[in-house]
Order: sequence, then C-alpha cells, then structure tokens
Amino acid sequence: MSSGKSICVLFVCHGNICRSPAAEGTFRHLVEKKGLSHIIKVDSAGTHSYHVGEQPHSTTRNVAGKRGIQLNHRARQFHKKDFEDFDYILTMDQFNHEDVLRLADTDQKHVMKFRKFDPQVKDGRSPDVPDPYYGGNGGFEGVQDIMDRTAENLLNYIIESHKLT
Repeated sequence: MSSGKSICVLFVCHGNICRSPAAEGTFRHLVEKKGLSHIIKVDSAGTHSYHVGEQPHSTTRNVAGKRGIQLNHRARQFHKKDFEDFDYILTMDQFNHEDVLRLADTDQKHVMKFRKFDPQVKDGRSPDVPDPYYGGNGGFEGVQDIMDRTAENLLNYIIESHKLT
C-alpha cells in the first residue's frame, strides 16, 4: 500500500496497450480536472510482457485523444511489488484478475474488477471490459465509453472513501 497521503491506483490488463492505458489516461484526466493530482497517483500495467516499453495502441490513443484525453504511457508488466505500492488495483477482465491474484501472498481486498464501478452494471456482477485489440474502431470507442463512465464512478468512490472533499 502507498505510504503517506498519496492514494495510488493501478489499472491492469493483458498487454498494457489498450484497456489499462485507456483507463489510466481517463482516470488521470478526471483526477487532474478535480485538482487531485497531488493526492492521487495513477499507473497501469499488463499481466504479460509482450509490449513492454511500447506506447498504447494507436487507435486507443486516437479515440482517447478525440475526447481530450492524452495517453502518455509506456507499457510495463505487473509485478508482485505492485501490491505494496498501490492502494487500488483494478483489473480489466477475469483472466487478468486471476493472474494478478495468483501473485498475491495474502488476500488482496484492494484488487477489484474495474467494472465493479460501472454505473450501467446493475446486477452486482463485474463484467469484463472487452478487449478491442482484435476488433475494429467501434470496439475501441465502446471501450472508451466504458472507461469514461466507470472511471468517474471510481474517482467518486475514492473521494468519498478517503474524504477528499
């Protein structure tokens, strides 16, 4: 967990070039708009090392950019130390969720599926964020729609939980 007053949030997907950098950028954009960048630190990672060092997928960057969100990230792999460094670890799908939990030494209650905070999910489930990598532009737009609404709810949850207002 983070030390001091910072609240550290990590988004995790498979390769860290589509979903998790989109979530990171969207969340960071909202944090900056609320003037909370000095308190809330944001990053993303992938459960696999395929794309380490690469920028986010070009379509992910373009879709986010059209919405005023800049994605300035280089892919990195999730590491066991991330459990110590982050207060919230948000996974994009069930496979990533299981991969992350497999690295945990103890019960990691701060590991959650990202869509737990999606206001369009009413039945208490946490569905996966679909991977747009193999689809067309519509898939990337749909994923960004999920990021927009879910990141806002997540930020509101953190603000309320930590009494930041």
